[in-house]
Amino acid sequence: MKKYTLICIGLCAAMAFTSCKSSESAYKKAYEKAKQYDTQTAQQEAAQAQEAVVAPVEAKPADQARVVDNLDNISVRQESVQLIHGNGLNAFSVVVGSFGLLSNAESLYQRLKDAGYDAQVVKNEDKNMYRVVASSFAEKASAVSSRDQLRNTYPDAWLLYNAR
Repeated sequence: MKKYTLICIGLCAAMAFTSCKSSESAYKKAYEKAKQYDTQTAQQEAAQAQEAVVAPVEAKPADQARVVDNLDNISVRQESVQLIHGNGLNAFSVVVGSFGLLSNAESLYQRLKDAGYDAQVVKNEDKNMYRVVASSFAEKASAVSSRDQLRNTYPDAWLLYNAR
């Protein structure tokens, strides 16, 4: 009796698995529908591209071209500093050295003074660092130009905006 029951259960399971098989035509229909959708969207995009109006390019002489400066992309550190040596800071300064010891900062300060720079030493109380400023300017553009020139001698020169 157990044999017959097992055989019946096996036959039922075999019939259930074979009857649930997907037909190949269902896959083919889905493929054709997707292909049709792709061709329709491609045709619509082509029609829209043909309808788009492109303005003619106006040629201008080189002396009339607008020159865009890149000053907004130049990074500037903002710190609150106090003057130790020098004449005073403007809004933008070019820092050529940062030291933990005042004696090291004064050494670089003296070398810059001897080279003809209006050097200054300032202290950042928050970081307890002495900054040696080679030049100071009211405008960012002048400070960037000076920093670029100083980078020949001091490759790590950077811009400081005095937060005070």
